[in-house]
Amino acid sequence: MPKNHPSRRFAERTLTGIDDQGNEERIVLWIEYQPEALWAVGRAVNPQLRSSDEPKEDDYIFRGFELDDALNEANGALTDDLRVSREEGIKPDLEPFEREKILARLEHWFFHHDDEATG
Repeated sequence: MPKNHPSRRFAERTLTGIDDQGNEERIVLWIEYQPEALWAVGRAVNPQLRSSDEPKEDDYIFRGFELDDALNEANGALTDDLRVSREEGIKPDLEPFEREKILARLEHWFFHHDDEATG
């Protein structure tokens, strides 16, 4: 995500999969806090191949005001992707998204983001 983007990612998971042609692909899932107090969950396949770091509108699988709803969506998508990877013989070792870790990062950002803007 670009440095001056109005949204802020607070959690991200990256896993490897296999596409329909048997090629390796990278799947990135994230939870971000957007303007207007929205939580969003994104999922992108092979974002490293894009010309821009900016997420596409159709990358978003959830937007809402409740962090718990975002966590449910993100962890559901992560579980599905992990299951598919395991079926493909890939054994990723990723932890689920955790509320406490996101809240700690949110609190730090909230009280220190003015420092980032001036630094």
